[in-house]
Amino acid sequence: MRTLIAGFFGLLFAVMVTLWVKKDNGYFLIGYGHWSVEGSLALLLLTLALVCLLLYLLVRTLARLWEMPDLVHDWQGRRRASRARHALTQGLVELAEGNWKAAETHLIRYAHQCETPLLNYLAAARAAQLQGEDARRDEYLKLAHASMPTADVAVGLTQAELQLDHQQNEQALATLGHLRSIAPKHTHVLMLLKRLYINLQEWDKLEQLLPELRKRKAVSEQEFQGLEIKVYQERMAAMAQDAEALQQLWQRMPKALRQRQPFLKTYAGYLVDLGAGESVAPLISEFLNKQWDPELVRLYGRIKSADVASRLSVAEGWLKAQPKDPELLLTLARLCLQSRLWGKARSYLEASIGILPKVEAYQELGLLLEQLGEPDKALECFRTGLGLERRQTSRALTSAPGSRPALRYEAPKPSAVEGL
Repeated sequence: MRTLIAGFFGLLFAVMVTLWVKKDNGYFLIGYGHWSVEGSLALLLLTLALVCLLLYLLVRTLARLWEMPDLVHDWQGRRRASRARHALTQGLVELAEGNWKAAETHLIRYAHQCETPLLNYLAAARAAQLQGEDARRDEYLKLAHASMPTADVAVGLTQAELQLDHQQNEQALATLGHLRSIAPKHTHVLMLLKRLYINLQEWDKLEQLLPELRKRKAVSEQEFQGLEIKVYQERMAAMAQDAEALQQLWQRMPKALRQRQPFLKTYAGYLVDLGAGESVAPLISEFLNKQWDPELVRLYGRIKSADVASRLSVAEGWLKAQPKDPELLLTLARLCLQSRLWGKARSYLEASIGILPKVEAYQELGLLLEQLGEPDKALECFRTGLGLERRQTSRALTSAPGSRPALRYEAPKPSAVEGL
């Protein structure tokens, strides 16, 4: 459209000039010494215009010839850049399609000519690792860092990811330690550290990392809660033989976790096994006053402490709300046994068996009857308990997937029964 308009105005100008010349083409006379030149003014103007045009074209041509080396260099540069971009694109496509050898070849062929060699070398490092060539992978990572030293975090993250993918945990630990020193708030660094500590089962270090993971929102709230539960479960299991360490861990655990039933059971179970259950008795009673749980009741009865009378009083208070709970009756019997209240212990054991026969209740009653001088009844209790245990074992083996016929059951010797 612009060309058409320009042509129109050019044609209009030519017509106007033609009409002007036709009306009066003018006259000029130039004299110099004995020489003189005369002619039409229109012809003179046309000649001058042509001369100027020729001079302009000559100067323009000479300037282009002068610039030719630079133009050729720029053209070659654009050609190399286009070739490098095409190789990068082709390499990334091959990498996505799983053609790792071809991808590596395309990615490194023109990497030195590419505008962003960092991307070529990082992608080539992934392609090399997928072929199991760790040495070439590390070399490409060095080249990536050399091509852009300011991209230390990007290169380090790629290196750590590749090391983790190949289970090179020690190398990944060194890489991530360096990244943590230069980018302590980087969320992806935190994510990779979390993954590494899980691989290494470094639950103590992961516990220290939890506040930063939540603060930086490196994981979702749901994932964080699951991770928090896993960390403290593993930490408690690692401290299962150290009552003091368990108590210190419990104090620094989040309140929400301490109020969870499974954690309280685990914590109380470990302390009871270590003979330090007296410290957890108030926690159990406080929880049971809010929510009933037979397993916690069982643990409450296994606690060994000097102040048995107060615990017995607390447990008898629960009997009003849970009069037919066999676990509570068994717990009351054990507390009575610790208090040497033989009659009450016998009554509670018989009541527990009457509601739900259990092997351990028969064993406790048998030991008590033997102590009370009733060996025949004690022996009958032991036999009944062993028979019940045999039936339970047989049912468990039968119901198990791919179970085999039950093995022959041998009753323990009386001394072993007494040690239960």
